[in-house]
Amino acid sequence: MTSPRPISAAVARRFLAARHFLAPPRSMPAGPQGVMAVVDRLGSLQFDPLEVAGRNHDLVLHARVADYTRAVGDALLYGTRELYETYNKGLSLVPTAHLPYFRITWDLERHRLEGTTFDEHSPLVEELLERIRTTGPMSSTDVEPRAAIAWYWRPTNQVRAILEALAQAGILGLARREGNRRVYDLVERLFPASLLDRRPTEHEQLTHKVLSRYRAHGMLSQAGSGEVWLGTGTTREDGTLDRGRARRRITDELVATGQLIPVAIDGIKGERFVVADELAMLDAAEAEVAAAGSGAVVGDPDVAFLAPLDPLVWDRDFLRKLYGFDYVWEVYVPEPRRRWGYYVLPMLFGNRLVGRIGGGVRPARGGRVRRRPRGRPRRASTVRRRAQGHPAANRTPSGSRGRPARASGGPRGRLRPGFGRQARCRGAQPRSLRARHAAALCDDDAGGRRRTHDPGSTLPTA
Repeated sequence: MTSPRPISAAVARRFLAARHFLAPPRSMPAGPQGVMAVVDRLGSLQFDPLEVAGRNHDLVLHARVADYTRAVGDALLYGTRELYETYNKGLSLVPTAHLPYFRITWDLERHRLEGTTFDEHSPLVEELLERIRTTGPMSSTDVEPRAAIAWYWRPTNQVRAILEALAQAGILGLARREGNRRVYDLVERLFPASLLDRRPTEHEQLTHKVLSRYRAHGMLSQAGSGEVWLGTGTTREDGTLDRGRARRRITDELVATGQLIPVAIDGIKGERFVVADELAMLDAAEAEVAAAGSGAVVGDPDVAFLAPLDPLVWDRDFLRKLYGFDYVWEVYVPEPRRRWGYYVLPMLFGNRLVGRIGGGVRPARGGRVRRRPRGRPRRASTVRRRAQGHPAANRTPSGSRGRPARASGGPRGRLRPGFGRQARCRGAQPRSLRARHAAALCDDDAGGRRRTHDPGSTLPTA
């Protein structure tokens, strides 16, 4: 059995910042080349349609790619199709070249739906497929709505539900999104036959998915919350799911074959795992920390805002232990129980998580949305001084009537409109990253109902 490599907490923090392209932030070249470099290393970016400061995957790329714009990501998804949407840790964007290793989700869903939904609604299934074959890509609004049926979180127009089911089963794929409305086409029109025809074994696919979680985070343990490992279970002979044991068995195999290297972090219980290809970065992190000396700032740090589902913050318990930083995405937490706000982004400065920035929205009477900002973020220059222990970071600003400035992680406080401008710094995110306190996304289905979350984005799979 391989003995874990001992490392300090400072080395672990430096390694994670470097391997996540956050040392410094926005260091990857602008355009598709920079985006694909990030995706190739992380393997998977979680998608969530909720758009307050930006969609989750766009925020992940904003933090790492210079001058990133939404159009660049959409071109890779719906133009060149170098990326596509599938289920990994929830709905995710992965390289299209990896499609054969994610077929297991399609296959499991197809097996489930063919005995239930597809049989119950077979006339509509055939009608929709025939329309797409003859007229091309189609959304749920291109067909007269039918009676609502029970579907995930709420009753849903049959047309929309069946289109989603056909996509989950790998019969249809996503041709594009128009806002948050999905437009579907046949998968054989979207992907090369050579990819669709490849059929890795179930074990090969599960191994790829388990390894993808270690790649995305950079230093996971075998434990962690079930959400981190969503979709990595296998099916027993009796049809039930074997989640944890399958993951542990595959992790042991990856260690035995040298693809994962166990490490032990000073002061943190249990083994964690680094992808073997990144050992050179771990060596470099040790050398940088040793050269800088105890407590010194390593490198030339800058500020980055991390997405709520950024791979670096997946393991919330690990954040508390390694960074001394508590983070909960409170978008689904009832308002009276929120500590920081509806939609808050962690702030990384160098190798440290130093604060939170953001605000929130909630529906007001009449369906309008009103702003509910929380906290009072410091200016970026003050964030730098605070992270470096500079006394000026704690001074009382003029005009504050004696109240000390507080980072957004402190007690609640009102924030005047335009707070996003306060967070600008050298090389800061483009304007599109400013917190746009928008209404919950509309999908414009036939009933005109407002939808705050895409049920497919957290589809429970094996």
